[in-house]
Amino acid sequence: MRLKIIHTNDVHSNFENYKKVVTLINQHKDENTIVLDGGDFADFKSIELQGTKGMAAIELLEAGSYDAITIGNNEMFNGIDTLENMASNSPIPFISNNLYKKDRSHISGVKSSVILEKNGLRILLTGSSPDMGVFNEGLGIYMTDYTNAIKEEIANNEGNYDICILLSHVGTFADELLAKEVKEIDIIVSAHDHKLFEQAQVINKTFMNSAGNYGEHIGIMEIEIAGGTVHLLHSETISTKDIQESEQIDSILRLNKERAVKVLSEPLYSLEHSLWHDVVEENPISNLIADGLKDMLGTEIGLINSGICNAGIFHEMTEKKLIEICPSPLNPTSFEIQGKYLKEALEQSLDSQVCLADGRGPGFRGRFVGRLHASGLQIEHDGKQIHSIYVNDEILEDDKWYLVGSSDYLQRGSGYPCLANNRNEKYLAEEIKDVLRLYGEKLDFCEESFSHKWKEVSKIRG
Repeated sequence: MRLKIIHTNDVHSNFENYKKVVTLINQHKDENTIVLDGGDFADFKSIELQGTKGMAAIELLEAGSYDAITIGNNEMFNGIDTLENMASNSPIPFISNNLYKKDRSHISGVKSSVILEKNGLRILLTGSSPDMGVFNEGLGIYMTDYTNAIKEEIANNEGNYDICILLSHVGTFADELLAKEVKEIDIIVSAHDHKLFEQAQVINKTFMNSAGNYGEHIGIMEIEIAGGTVHLLHSETISTKDIQESEQIDSILRLNKERAVKVLSEPLYSLEHSLWHDVVEENPISNLIADGLKDMLGTEIGLINSGICNAGIFHEMTEKKLIEICPSPLNPTSFEIQGKYLKEALEQSLDSQVCLADGRGPGFRGRFVGRLHASGLQIEHDGKQIHSIYVNDEILEDDKWYLVGSSDYLQRGSGYPCLANNRNEKYLAEEIKDVLRLYGEKLDFCEESFSHKWKEVSKIRG
């Protein structure tokens, strides 16, 4: 018996490329084909997904003839309610053997494994999701050990399948260990760390392939099962770069965007003050986020880089505007850091070239790093150097540890590397755009956002 597996992973709602992915799937599939996704297909930076509670993703997967998807971290990020809505209403199985609600009950619609039949071949499909660690509680989830979960699914289905395929969203390094430890796994569709293999790797008689990310490639594995043994006949990853786009996918996206825009454009509330934005200059929308982080996290200082936003908000707040101007799924994060590192980062922020540097980093979907905006601080400078920094009217001390409310982007040292010298970090499951949504409605916070924290010495001293 022969089987062709076409697979994708980490598409992250890059639907312009997905239009080409579907064209390739249609070109390469035959009567022996199954189509699988390794997770992070549904990234809620997408207006189409936000405005349809994820159902646009289901339509897109159906149009691509998918047979199953495992749940990656991005399928979790819009909350359990959205995940249940997608999984419960999808004809395509959403699979995870180690993901539960935080009370350890099952998530509606999510399957720990399924058995597909293809031309008489019984295929056990199971999938594993990544443990989100400190974010689990905030996301409302509970994770079990994926290795034990895989072994349980294999044991529970013993005698009922001919081959076992693992859809894994725990990373290729972990998958290599799984291939060595769990001999019953025949094939692994690997994901999460965005690795691109030119062809399938063979590890302890297990075949493993990964198709990169963003819909830039699809993976193909062709196997033959004879005498109880799985043989790899052919494997490759194929670029979507020069492929014609699918008109069907274009139509689905267009219709869902129209629906989503209508829903997301409903005003949440009116703004008393226009919150303008700038990458280099101090601005109210970035100050508002810094003030909100300080308040939300109960810290001495709030700190955010203006690159977190792409534009300002005027007249009214809507979900659509929040997604467009603050698309990065970064989390409110508190940490302790010494005054000398705060001063170093703030001084770097006076340099426009630092502010205009490429801001790329994990979870960051803006363009520039941007200037640091601070709450709870008064910073006196001459345009090139900082002369003094006050924390609640007291001079900042180099060796003193301060509690800062910020983002996980800055906590990791992205953009401002010296900020990585911190300790006792704590994360919230909310996103930075949620801070903007919550505090944009508070008139006192909006008015305070126009107060300057950065003051030039010449202007101060007259």
